[in-house]
Amino acid sequence: MRKYVVMGVQGSGKGTQSAMLCREYDLVHISVGDIFRWHVQHHTKLGAQVRRTMATGELIGDDQVEAVVRDRLQMHDWNYGFVVDGFPRNGRQAEFFLESYDIDGVIYLDLPDSEVHRRVLNRRLCSRCGMDYNLIADRPEVEGKCDVCGGELVTREDDTPDALAARLREYHSKTKPVLDIFRRKEFVFTVDARPDPTTVQHDIRRQLGLAGDI
Repeated sequence: MRKYVVMGVQGSGKGTQSAMLCREYDLVHISVGDIFRWHVQHHTKLGAQVRRTMATGELIGDDQVEAVVRDRLQMHDWNYGFVVDGFPRNGRQAEFFLESYDIDGVIYLDLPDSEVHRRVLNRRLCSRCGMDYNLIADRPEVEGKCDVCGGELVTREDDTPDALAARLREYHSKTKPVLDIFRRKEFVFTVDARPDPTTVQHDIRRQLGLAGDI
């Protein structure tokens, strides 16, 4: 059984790299961001709270994040292991996680702030089906329209320069110190997140000692 955590600033490719790893090794991808986005899109009570928080550029509260992760992991549908993406994001969450699960490796996707701005501010989301696009490398066939359902592509509410700047400040002050906690266990693998996704995935597998072609 393999259990990994993928960490990195917004736009570093956590979701993409987690999904590639899960497909190859039959792992379950647990994306905290995807769970919260599902609640927003389905207009749940939690979704309304998340939407208000995201609009200000702040991070979701510790209690809500921990509850979501705990409930998801308690489903025990990860027979061969899991990859958690987007958690933990601060010291309290890291301690909670280490007390509950034996982690085989923490993958840290390192990305400069300048590249974060370039990537994040070029993201778009289908207003109808929720499909993600990036105008740098994943442009739709028809500008402004979703290739899947034809819905209008919009900018996420939290993908504005001001909101991104607030998130980066929060990230650097609270999230990066989590790496120091994990490094005490000597299982943090730092990966350059600037190259293309396939190159990044090769580096992840090499550092984790995993075999298999992409």
